[in-house]
Amino acid sequence: MPKSRTNLNPTSEHNAPYVIGLLLRYSTFGAAILLFVAGLLLWNWWLIVIGGFGVALGIYDVLQSKHAILNNYPVAGHIRYVLEDFRPEIRQYLLENDKEQVPFSRQQRALVYQRAKNVSDTNAFGTLDNLYAHGKEWFLQSAISEPLKNKDFRITVGGERCLQPHDMSVFNISAMSFGSLSANAIMALNQGAKMGGFTHDTGEGAISPYHRKFGGDLMWELGTGYFGCRDDKGHFDAQSFAEKAVDPQVKMIEIKLSQGAKPGKGGVLPSEKITQEIADTRQVPMGQDCVSPSSHSAFSNPRELVAFWQNLRDLSGGKPVGFKLCIGQPWQFMAIVKAMIEADNYPDFIVIDGAEGGTGAAPVEFMDNVGMPMVDGFLLVHNTLVGAGIRDKIKLGVSGKIVSGFDIARMIALGADWCNSARGFMFAVGCIQSRSCHTNTCPTGVATQDPYRQMALDVPSKADRVASFHKNTLKSLASIVGAVGLQHPSQLQPYHIARRLDDGQIKLLSKFFYFTDEGALLDQSARADVFNQMWVMANADSFLADNDALIAYNRDSRDRGKETKAPTLETKQETPLEPNMANLLEPTFSKVSYSDGGRLTGNVNHTSRDFPDSIG
Repeated sequence: MPKSRTNLNPTSEHNAPYVIGLLLRYSTFGAAILLFVAGLLLWNWWLIVIGGFGVALGIYDVLQSKHAILNNYPVAGHIRYVLEDFRPEIRQYLLENDKEQVPFSRQQRALVYQRAKNVSDTNAFGTLDNLYAHGKEWFLQSAISEPLKNKDFRITVGGERCLQPHDMSVFNISAMSFGSLSANAIMALNQGAKMGGFTHDTGEGAISPYHRKFGGDLMWELGTGYFGCRDDKGHFDAQSFAEKAVDPQVKMIEIKLSQGAKPGKGGVLPSEKITQEIADTRQVPMGQDCVSPSSHSAFSNPRELVAFWQNLRDLSGGKPVGFKLCIGQPWQFMAIVKAMIEADNYPDFIVIDGAEGGTGAAPVEFMDNVGMPMVDGFLLVHNTLVGAGIRDKIKLGVSGKIVSGFDIARMIALGADWCNSARGFMFAVGCIQSRSCHTNTCPTGVATQDPYRQMALDVPSKADRVASFHKNTLKSLASIVGAVGLQHPSQLQPYHIARRLDDGQIKLLSKFFYFTDEGALLDQSARADVFNQMWVMANADSFLADNDALIAYNRDSRDRGKETKAPTLETKQETPLEPNMANLLEPTFSKVSYSDGGRLTGNVNHTSRDFPDSIG
């Protein structure tokens, strides 16, 4: 470290007078003056223009008082601001390595670009990963692996009360609003979804004309602002919602409780990005920021939320209705689960958004320090539903930095039914990760309302890239599924993936992550007692924690939940099973009638998914 930073009593190491330092600081300004004078003497217009601009800029810098750097270093000080403005681009193109994720690595971005452009995505000369690093994960391939013919993996979303179930891909476009994205970007995404047969989440900015132009399947997201179906005060308007929800293009309705980029904080679309078209689409006034409240006005407790999603289901003609959230206080989600059980009314789906963030701009404190990451949030939701005995009634989707076939396969192995991607599809339409989404100056026309900038985004060619990215990513997913010796992603289990620990040991994800026993929360017998504690804190009548119930539970628990009769994969069967033992094993293994490569069998993650008939 330089002595000038550590010496408490610094002294000058040279005897140069102060005037020399002054001349050095103003040397660039002086050079501009000399250049201007030379231009006048030589009558060279180029020198006059360049020198004159430098002189004018230097005079402005000396006279202004807002920026000390420019006052002390006229003209030259602007270099600092130029480098600061272009720092993200300089970093990602010149400095960062291929695996450094800020937030997506160069290798991840290149993978999306290659698949979107239908060019080779293969690499040579070995992996760039350190296979012995802590946290490294890999799939365990089977000795009877085989390539799969079917690569268009789909699921059906819709519960008992749903009259119009939706057949959808296991990989779809996550929520991105018109307003945050340009009209051309929305059209390219929706046309690509139409071409590829997958679903496009509208985001909370309502259904715009650009969502409708090409007729791709839509999941309509309702945020706290109820954009597109609100009254003059910003409250939910049932009639307006019903008129739009019955449109055949709208396949699903999603209530947004919170989002990963800024959970617990409402969204803001700056006024400079609001055009008359956006104002009309969202039903908001021009000339002011479009603010989404931090919470909903249509309901205030779990029971009212259950009633609200049933109301939306009725108004939409029986379409699948669910909600999206980034997990915060776990007992609040458990309170929703208790309310749905008591009302015997379940959402058709739940989407878990990770705190990894997304396209939405947010304060750094929220971006970095609020909300639960995707995997942890998903496992909390999944284990709660399993522990409550209702996992088979609700489909689960996830969203959070998912761009590859491995990302999708891993989350489905942990128990998810489908995956969404926002930034992955942004890369497919041309995003270069300049991180200027909120400034209206996006260099590629993806996240801007500047009509001239977004003209650069050619809709037909970018739609082709969206469809190609989806197709080639599912092709990669199929390769993984086939390598494991299975026929469909829904057969993947946590024990198909190994993980290296920090001490060098290897564990299967079925042993690395906690998976609760089916129905264990109903009698507070979960092996992880923290689940029992959070369950008793949950109150169907309020989002507030029931601390009295927790105190009572702790006084009476006597180590409940430390033991379980649930069978494990290590259960040895050296002697024939007695009838009662056979009955004990029945709930765990009866739903599995397939081979997973001649290795382990069993529904470790307790998902009860509808496997396609071709592999049943």
